[in-house]
Amino acid sequence: MRLFPSLYGWVSERLDVTPLVYLVKKKSVPAHRHSLWYYTGGMTLFFFGVQVATGILLLLYYRPSAEAAYESVQFIMTEVKFGWLIRSLHSWSANLMIGAIFVHMFSAFFMKAYRKPRELTWFSGAFLLFLSLAFGFSGYLLPWNKLAYFATKVGTDIASQVPVLGHSILVFLRGGEEVSGATLTRFFGFHVAILPAAATFLLLLHLLLVQVQGMSVPPALEKNPNAKSIPFFPNFLLRDLLGWLLALLLLVVLASIFPWELGEKADPLAPAPAGIKPEWYFVFMFQTLKLLPAEIWFIPGELAGIAAFTLGGVLLFLVPLLDKNPTGRWGRWISRLGWMVAAYIVAFTILGYLWPAAK
Repeated sequence: MRLFPSLYGWVSERLDVTPLVYLVKKKSVPAHRHSLWYYTGGMTLFFFGVQVATGILLLLYYRPSAEAAYESVQFIMTEVKFGWLIRSLHSWSANLMIGAIFVHMFSAFFMKAYRKPRELTWFSGAFLLFLSLAFGFSGYLLPWNKLAYFATKVGTDIASQVPVLGHSILVFLRGGEEVSGATLTRFFGFHVAILPAAATFLLLLHLLLVQVQGMSVPPALEKNPNAKSIPFFPNFLLRDLLGWLLALLLLVVLASIFPWELGEKADPLAPAPAGIKPEWYFVFMFQTLKLLPAEIWFIPGELAGIAAFTLGGVLLFLVPLLDKNPTGRWGRWISRLGWMVAAYIVAFTILGYLWPAAK
């Protein structure tokens, strides 16, 4: 029992931690019927931590080349002790992290957490969402299996439809005209260096802004004279840790019962598998592009779809600048639009998986 006071005294003699201790003791979290959504941010952070830890372990054995990538992942899964579990944890946590960040973004959107003075918090969070999708897209190719190879080919082909810059984007992503070993090493560089550096910076900024500005309260409850709050330490923190333990339990169950499969090695000369799809978080875009007609007002349908998704991403980022009066009529319309977008994403994701059967 004397260990912690002694350790605290030893640190205090060398670093002035009094402001940090004061901040932790003073910090509180609003308590209301929507408080549950506050925990989605911590859940996303937990899954990101699992990604970092398992990713470092996988790096010890992974070899980023077309000749050795598949075999190195196969070695991890069959020869390295608990390697299959580490890879499954990494893959499942990646998917759960993206799911958690979508839920976190929509909860912040519907609670109007982007309103003044929290615009920068929203901007940094939106960037983190885009980076999470980039993590998923770049990491999908790394095992160098058949599904990943052709999904990457389809994804980069779609990017090539951008007017004027399309071909340059394709060459930049692939490292050449075709998906090859150069694409693999380029995606590996994105996945383990560029994206983690950008994500770490934005995550630290996002957390700093949340600490400085505190957690947002829905506009309807903002002026409530009877508003309640709970201490961050230990009340909120212990509940957050309980959520992390439940998330860890879910991860272990999924990774153990449904281990992530490796599939067949990529063969550029083989035909594309029937019914190929991207990861679930891109399926709603993929399905939309499939259903668009060849031309819309003399504009290629695929190009129109890409333009619409790009515009949607820009509008998402600029929401704090568009919704100046969250409680006004325009603010209510923006909330309704958010509900329609959420319903559209869910509906077209489900349709994307049911479509082959429906046909």
